[in-house]
Amino acid sequence: MDAYNFIKDSIINGKFTPGMRLAEESLAKELNLSRTPVREAIKQLEAEGLVVPLKRGVSVRQFTNEDIRQIYDLRTLLEGYAASQAAVYRTTEDIEKMETANVLYEKAIAEYTEADINSITDIVDVNQQFHEAIVTAAKNDHIHFHISKVVVVPIVFRSFYWYNYFQLHQSLEVHKIILNAIKNKEPDRARIAMHEHIYQGRDHVLTHLEKIKNSHLLK
Repeated sequence: MDAYNFIKDSIINGKFTPGMRLAEESLAKELNLSRTPVREAIKQLEAEGLVVPLKRGVSVRQFTNEDIRQIYDLRTLLEGYAASQAAVYRTTEDIEKMETANVLYEKAIAEYTEADINSITDIVDVNQQFHEAIVTAAKNDHIHFHISKVVVVPIVFRSFYWYNYFQLHQSLEVHKIILNAIKNKEPDRARIAMHEHIYQGRDHVLTHLEKIKNSHLLK
């Protein structure tokens, strides 16, 4: 695995925790690479907002509750608009891609094992496939660019890590509502359903962060 994907995956799955310092030298040694590809990977991850610079090296970015609210608020606006536009401009091929993604999503949920990183990664990947199919159907490259800047994968991963089986099925049902609205060319319904879908994700993350915070205070 190349340096970029190794570091990114390690941040997403929690091997590299928020606030953890990452040093080029130790990463290069672990990956058996020179420091140049590691340095380039870190620059790319910094541009994506997954790491932040220190006086020496970088650290994994920590997200405050306010960060999460702002990120999800932006996602809601952008993806809600994308869903509404998809309902206007979607093609038969776009619908087929969304349907395929949802079939894979349902399959991944059926094979889900709680707190298993591999099964959660599968769910995250096919969920992203569904959302990307909607953005593609909107026929607006500018939306795609801006959404890519606010979909912070570690937050998405943690939200699914904390989902139970019932909540995953709720997410699948909302996917079906969004898909049907787009298929039936109902832009307002598609936008509203997407808004609720993303806000549910936001509330889920914030609730669990609050539980973690309270558990630490009790220790």
